Parts: sequence; structure tokens; C-alpha cells
Amino acid sequence: MNKPATEATKAYNSSFLPLLENDDRQDFADSRRGLVEEVRDLQIRDDAGRLIWDMKAYYDFCREGAPCPDTVNPSLWRQEQLNTIAGLFEVCDGIWQVRGYDLANMNIIRSDTGYIIIDACTSIESARAALELFFRHFEKKPIRGVIVTHSHADHFGGVAGVIDPADAASGKIPLVAPAGFMEEAVSENVYAGQAMKRRGLYQFGGRLPIGPMGHVGVGAAKGTPKGTTSLIRPNTIIERTGQTLTIDGVDFVFQMTPETEAPSGLCVYLPQFRALCMADIVIYTMHNLLPIRGAKVRSAALWARYLDEALHLFGDRTDVLFICHNWPRWGKEAVTEVLKCQRDAYRYINDQVVRQIRHGRTMHEIAEDLRLPEALARKWYLRDYYGALRHNARAVYQWYLGWYDGVPAHLDPLPPEEAGRRYVELMGGQEETLRKGREILAGGDCRWAAEVLNHLVFGYPDNAAARELLADTYEQLGWQAESGTWRNSYLTAAKELREGPFAMAYTTVTARTLQNLPLAELFSYLAGMVDPARCGEKPLLLNVDLEDGTSCSLALEHCALNFWPARDAAAQAACAMSRATLDRLAGRELTVGQAVARGLVTETGEPGVLAAIFDAFEELPDFAFNIVTP
Repeated sequence: MNKPATEATKAYNSSFLPLLENDDRQDFADSRRGLVEEVRDLQIRDDAGRLIWDMKAYYDFCREGAPCPDTVNPSLWRQEQLNTIAGLFEVCDGIWQVRGYDLANMNIIRSDTGYIIIDACTSIESARAALELFFRHFEKKPIRGVIVTHSHADHFGGVAGVIDPADAASGKIPLVAPAGFMEEAVSENVYAGQAMKRRGLYQFGGRLPIGPMGHVGVGAAKGTPKGTTSLIRPNTIIERTGQTLTIDGVDFVFQMTPETEAPSGLCVYLPQFRALCMADIVIYTMHNLLPIRGAKVRSAALWARYLDEALHLFGDRTDVLFICHNWPRWGKEAVTEVLKCQRDAYRYINDQVVRQIRHGRTMHEIAEDLRLPEALARKWYLRDYYGALRHNARAVYQWYLGWYDGVPAHLDPLPPEEAGRRYVELMGGQEETLRKGREILAGGDCRWAAEVLNHLVFGYPDNAAARELLADTYEQLGWQAESGTWRNSYLTAAKELREGPFAMAYTTVTARTLQNLPLAELFSYLAGMVDPARCGEKPLLLNVDLEDGTSCSLALEHCALNFWPARDAAAQAACAMSRATLDRLAGRELTVGQAVARGLVTETGEPGVLAAIFDAFEELPDFAFNIVTP
């Protein structure tokens, strides 16, 4: 059960009060500017009546003016009060924003005969609810186009809630996305998607109860809805900066921003409205250069370059800046300031980490000491609410040098369980380590207490007292965290130490997902499923012929699966099937035996080669794998 905030936590949180002691209320004014309707009791349910989004729960305790509890960092509390302001807002004449209905905003632009949407939320249900709110106030006209700014699900998952997928497939409605969108959207949810989703429960706090001792938000927004996600193939691809497009009378100018917040991304300028949408590479918090859920590391140098490019391309022509999280900025001066300061912050982080690398400092040493210049550190939109300076410093180090810091003792360390047992032995055994951990925590040094107790838990996971004390430690660290994602991670760790990982059958890999992968990527995914213990010694070489006329060959040898986009004359066997059947086999929705028996697969040559290859793939691993215990 939760413990109260310690005196050390109260004192640490009080240290943030000088930061808050100013009369700058501009964010609160901006977050309410253009208000059409504020929604305070928002609860979104799916077709079965299941609650998938509950803003009312946040409003009940975290609304503007509510006093900060001891269990929330005051700086984070301010940000989450802003993120609790939900509803429909006018950005400028002809552009509106629905905020607080999802992790991401829905942006709606008036066109000649209807509306165009920039980003359509995470879930079909939240996208539909956002449109329903909009149509309560404005004439119901058709959606004439959808622009997806980048390859993260909170920006494309709700598309099927605002347009008919058939209209996108036929090209009737433009569905616009940046180059590489499908490959990146799918790969993030396939190769490491299972682990990333599991770790995402820590980053986004999906298991935490909403409340002052639990979930208050993620800094960039409140959280992620538990609804239905869709993925529709775009019919219009943007490939270069400066490319233009007109949809139903509205002109769009695009800026490509790959390898920043997402591997595939773009920003949008709307000249008729003098409005600039910076998608997610500007949000009103420091962003992630490497999210703690895991992802491909991002380039701080490119991030700064694209912000500078946007400033030069559009700054003089922009009266309003709107983004896909948080609220807009109005006026050339305010727009210029935020673009410059965020540009300079990412430039500074990149350059100062590189400078210290040249002095031989390691990632942890750099992260411990790095500080933004005071003029940047006091900007609300550069605080650690979503990303954090310390883990961004480590990300820059990783971008240039990787994980190894050059210290040979770190080159081949003992695994955590073995190291834990040996550390505990050095510290005098389990009881003595527990006593020392309790003493350290009582003294307020939570970071050191967590490191000591983590050795005890990993060395002796059955020690219930150790797990409980480490949970107490993580709880205090969570309540001290200015970063919403760090808070969620600490508090989720505490919950799982006390209750264990929750039972859940879940996979990010289905036939519906795999159908969007090119063959090479599909077999690359399957190659990562090869279990050496299930492989025989005999090399296997198979030709695969698909109904669409595509052929390829698979070779399983030395416990490694290789793919070649053509038939191999030396193959022992061949099989013919549809791509849909192949996707179902890969997604474990069908076995080879079932497919052959139903006539979905035709085999020639040596029998059993296809089955032998698929037998080498391991079963899908348990989604709820341990994180805070071995």
C-alpha cells in the first residue's frame, strides 16, 4: 500500500517552489484562449461500454487552482493542471483544436466544402468523440482529408474513426503521411514492439490509479486511451521539404523532419491561415531523445537543425504556432522565442555532451553534471515534464559512442542476479543490507537506497521485506520526479514489486499488422523468432510462391533464417500460398498443418520443409515479463 511522503520528499519538492514564485501565467491564458467549450466530466467508452478514457478523474483533483499534494512535484503539478484543461478551442479563424480527448490533439481545418484533420488521436473511440464535440458547435460537413504528421500511434491510430478506410484505399479522401511512414509505424510495433509496449506501461503509467498518489499525467498530455487503434496505408506521400499540396482549397507546405521525435515525420505550414503546425518536435516540455519505453535513439543535432530551418522558412510568415500536444502560441514574437529556445536547448545538449566526450567523460558523469543555461532552464517549455535532461544527455552519448563507456569492468559485467548476490554478501548479508537500505532511505538519499536495495531484490527476489522497502523507495522517487514519465516508471515499479506483473495476454504482432510489412521485413521479423534449441542440423532451403506472382526463397542454416527475393534452383521444396495465409502463419493465427489441410498451402518437393522452418520459431513470449525482479 502507498506510504505518505517522507520529510525528505517534502523538502525536495519544496526546493521547486522558487521556480514557481513568479507571476508568469501566460500558459494558463494560452491554454484557455479561443475556448469554445470546456469539458470537465469527459469519459469515453467503447462500443462494449468499457471506459477507455477518463478526464473527469483528473479534473476532480488536478484542476487549475487545486493545491499541490505532498506526493507530486510542484513543477509537474503546474504542468498537469494545464494538461487537465480539456475541450474545443479555436486556434485562429478556420482552425480548431480538440485537447484532452487523447494523448495527442486533434487539429481541424476548415476547407472549401468540409474539414481537414491533422492527426487523428490514438484510438477510433477518442477520435469519434473529438469530432462529436466539434460538430456540436459547427456545421457537420464531410472530412475532405487527413494529414498524419509522423509514425507514432497517437497520431494515426484514430484515423478509421474520422474517415472510411475504403475512401483512403480508393483515393477518394487524401490520407497524407511522410516518406517511410508505413515502414516505421509497423516496425516499431513488430520487431521490439512486445517489449516496447510492456515498457511503455512504465513510461505512461497505464496500470496506475488516477490520483495524487498515482497517475497525474505524462507531461506532454494526460496519458494513452485504452481504445481501438487503426492503421490505414496513406495514399499521398510527402518526400521533401518545400513540397506543397492543396486539399479542398487549403494549401499546405511541408517540412520533412526525420530522425527527430520519430524516424518518419513532417511539419506543416498553412499559408492561408499564417499558421505553423510543428507536430511533436515542439511541445511545451523537454522532449525525449531516447524514450524510456525504448525506441531508436534520436538526433539532438538534427532536431536543432529542423527547428532552425522552420524558423527561417516560416517564422516571418507565422502568426500562430500550434502543435499536437499542449496548447498554441500566438504572435510572431512568442513563436520566434519558442522555436529559438527549443532549438538552442537541443543544440546545447548535443554540443556539450560531445564536448565532454572529448574530455573522456562517461555518459553517467556527463548526465549528472549537465545543466541548461539559466535563461533556458527557467523556460516552462524546457522543463523535464516528458523528456528529461539526464536521460537526454545519455541519449546523445549513445548516438555517438553507444552504451560502452570504455571502462573494462563494464565491458562484460555479471548479470544482475549474480552481481546482486555478491554485493549483498559484501554488505554483510540480506538482513544487514536491508537494515542499511532502510537507514539510507530514512536519511533521504533515495537514489542510493534504490541502488543498494535493487541488488538485494535481484540477488534474493523472494525476500518480501526487500521488495517492499524498494517499493517504498521508488514511491518517494516518483513523488519527487519533475518528469511525468519518470514518476510513472517509479510508481509502476513500486506497484509491481508489491503485486507482481499483471496477467495479460497481449501481442503487438497480428496478421493485420504483418500485412503491411514488405516481405523482407516480414521474414526479418520471423528471423528474430528462431530458437536455436528448436533447429535441426540439416540445412533447409525453401521456395515460396505467392498468389500475386511474387516469389522468394528462405534458407534456415546454422540457426539463422535468411531471405532472398527470388527462387533458388537448389531448394529442397516449394510452397504456394496467398500473402494473407503467410501473414496468418507468421502471426500464429494458423499452423502449417492447418493451412495444408485446408488447402491454403500447396507443397511440392521434399515434404515437411515449410513445417520444419516454422517449427524453429519460438512461441510468442509472455507479455508481462518481469522488469523490477529477475
